[in-house]
Amino acid sequence: MSNIPKIVILGAGYGGVLTALRLQKELNYNEADVTLVNKHDYHYFTTHLHMPAAGTDKTENARVSISKLIDEFKIDFVKSTVVQIRTQDKKVILEDGTLSYDYLVIGLGGEPETFGIPGMLEHAMNIRSINSVRLIREHIEYQFARYKREPHRTDYLTFVVGGAGFTGIEFVGELADRLPELAKQNDVDPALVKLYNIEAAPSALPGFDPELVEYAMQVLTRKGVTFRIGTAIKECTADGVIVGEGEEIKAATVIWAAGVRGNRLIEEAGIETMRGRVKVDDSLRVPGNDNIYVVGDNSLMFNAEGRPFPPTAQIAMQQGVTCAHNLVASIRNQPLKKFEFKNKGTVASLGKGEAVGLAFGKKYKGGVAALLKKAIDIRYLYIIGGIPLVVRKGKFL
Repeated sequence: MSNIPKIVILGAGYGGVLTALRLQKELNYNEADVTLVNKHDYHYFTTHLHMPAAGTDKTENARVSISKLIDEFKIDFVKSTVVQIRTQDKKVILEDGTLSYDYLVIGLGGEPETFGIPGMLEHAMNIRSINSVRLIREHIEYQFARYKREPHRTDYLTFVVGGAGFTGIEFVGELADRLPELAKQNDVDPALVKLYNIEAAPSALPGFDPELVEYAMQVLTRKGVTFRIGTAIKECTADGVIVGEGEEIKAATVIWAAGVRGNRLIEEAGIETMRGRVKVDDSLRVPGNDNIYVVGDNSLMFNAEGRPFPPTAQIAMQQGVTCAHNLVASIRNQPLKKFEFKNKGTVASLGKGEAVGLAFGKKYKGGVAALLKKAIDIRYLYIIGGIPLVVRKGKFL
């Protein structure tokens, strides 16, 4: 039997892909067997999904084939769905087989967190995957056709987005651009179209710079977004949402973009979690399981003030790099590196040609921020796929 250590990476999101690509670069041939497991044969850009969801871009532009990213001589790719993680046996049960591991990296991505709001899981849609945004786009377009058949049903033309964090704001920005186009194409009076963004927190983009938040809300209000800030959704029904003290907003479309939790498979594996996320140690390992690493939406880490880092693509990418380093160090019996998040800035798009951002210690808004957002996206393409991927995808981002 081979004594070569087996590394299994679950999930090809930002954290999983960066872990795999760095291992590919740092490991020598035959130093470890590395297997990447993902339920799709592509990696998708979560930070770009709001565009195809609204219909302002094609879904193809938000994904890239995994085979174009990895070296098949260094990384084995298995297209399958994870069913169970057995930490005692060091095995991962897939829907069509079993993998054993010496080192495990969990980067399975998050699931919608509805905070127990009745009806949200049953009646709302989520911007979480290529398939989910395809459904959202087709659903939105279908509402205009439905209205033409039943012109008394103005709820078909009412769209509610729950959550005014980055995902919610970026989506309403794109949707505010798209809805007038759909109204024109379908000969619908645009004045009948309503777009609500509802947020329970006292501010949109919670925790972001107040000046930039104000600018973002002004831009989106001009585009036709009606904000309900400091207003909680109490229930989601087949007919819309109940907000505040019992007010009903009738809407045939509700998109929930207000929360992410970790993956339930981790809890089912007996690993201690907080809302499905693992409070990892400084080296990104599961406490008590030195051979299991957790990255991305599944990990929980705290900043110097004791507040949890938000599950962003930026932190997942940096975790992937550190995780790969520590896996190589473990195999070579070298000291592990502590993970330190270096915030390179944050940019939120507000639709075509508009964005707000903080980067390099400065505030950006408008067209300059939109260009900065594009530069960030292109940088990521370069990191994972070099110049060829930038040439292929860069013009679409």
